[in-house]
Amino acid sequence: MKTEYDLLQKQLQELISEETYFLPVLSNASALLFDALPDLNWAGFYLVRDEQLVLGPFQGKIACIHIKKGKGVCGSAWEQDKTLVVEDVHTFPGHIACDCASESEIVIPLHKDGKIFGVLDIDSPVKGRFDTEDAAGLEGFAKILEQGMDPGGIL
Repeated sequence: MKTEYDLLQKQLQELISEETYFLPVLSNASALLFDALPDLNWAGFYLVRDEQLVLGPFQGKIACIHIKKGKGVCGSAWEQDKTLVVEDVHTFPGHIACDCASESEIVIPLHKDGKIFGVLDIDSPVKGRFDTEDAAGLEGFAKILEQGMDPGGIL
């Protein structure tokens, strides 16, 4: 795993040790990722609400507010309950172009008590930006959120 993910996971663990409520945790988690990882144009969260994904804390340009299950990369990762790494978003069927500068994307589902409560979504203006090491590092980041965060009113 890339050493930057080791450090990011330690920093997230520290943040959660101070506060577990989902809103400040996800806000700081998106800022942490956006600031630390190179070549990103969006990093944030979509949260399940009323059978759709709703925009949560993020860093980057304005974003789509609602995403239906199975739509775009986020909705597909939610529906399939698996991490999706997309090298070229323009070849992904049904891609939702919130920012036309995005070229690649990675989405990781987030779970609590066996239920998906949201997804971590990261976009890049560089094709092929994300790989299996990024997936492993971000899945580790997501596990820290799942284990240490209080989802409050999300679930």
